[in-house]
Amino acid sequence: MAILIDKDTRVVIQGATGKQGRYHMSKILDYNVNVVGGVSPGKGGQEILGVPIFDTVAEAQKSSPIDATMIMVPPAGALSAAAEAIESRIALIVVITENVPFHDALRIRSLAQKEKVRVIGPNTVGVISPGKSKVGVSPDSIFCEGSVGIVSRSGTLTHEIASNLTYKGIGQSTCVCIGGDMTKATNFIDVLKLFRDDEQTRVIVMIGEIGGAGEELAAGYIKESSYPKKVVAYIAGATAPAEKKMGHAGAIISGGLGSAESKITNLAAAGVIVAKKMDDVLHIVQ
Repeated sequence: MAILIDKDTRVVIQGATGKQGRYHMSKILDYNVNVVGGVSPGKGGQEILGVPIFDTVAEAQKSSPIDATMIMVPPAGALSAAAEAIESRIALIVVITENVPFHDALRIRSLAQKEKVRVIGPNTVGVISPGKSKVGVSPDSIFCEGSVGIVSRSGTLTHEIASNLTYKGIGQSTCVCIGGDMTKATNFIDVLKLFRDDEQTRVIVMIGEIGGAGEELAAGYIKESSYPKKVVAYIAGATAPAEKKMGHAGAIISGGLGSAESKITNLAAAGVIVAKKMDDVLHIVQ
């Protein structure tokens, strides 16, 4: 089954006529994704790689039903692009864009919650269900179909762990990068709930990092709900100094929350198997 997307998912790309939009459109077309349109204001009527371009999401939706959109626009335009997709009630909205202003990200999350649509990101590599579909920018060659679900804050770590699993012949059901920013529209708990009911997913790998309380909250959910599936976690940033922002906007330890130690302690108490090294994940999931 997998979650969020499948072989029938119909996708549009917002920002399709930009350099990155065009490039990643070609990549997801190569993955046999059903791309039904691109959206770029003022460019309607054109075609890119055989895909029609529309001025608005609403126009694209009139031409064909849409299940998901991938947003690849500059940070200043991310809010308006996401709001347009939310207004059209696109079920899955993946905001690839990095450096979305904090208050714009808050607004995107609020609008999505109000309209009950799923937004992944901002600052994400997206979603891939190997062998079925992808709405994102991950290199599909490092994934293979199987029964391990991955949910991660980091695109880089998603790629590294998925690649290592694939190399060992361990396939994945769906890989979801929720994004590394402080404000994200979908969190660990949201994705764990989806994996819980997915018949294809046998075990979940949760890739966290310092900063925020998302992993601690997920630990609470796993414990309180008697989560029925095996969860393996890896937490990056164990040696990072407190009160100093590292790489990601969300990677900051403050007020006694968000440290690797806190996350590891809470996850272990919830029955999650916490890998000390990334290589350990490969042995634990088998």
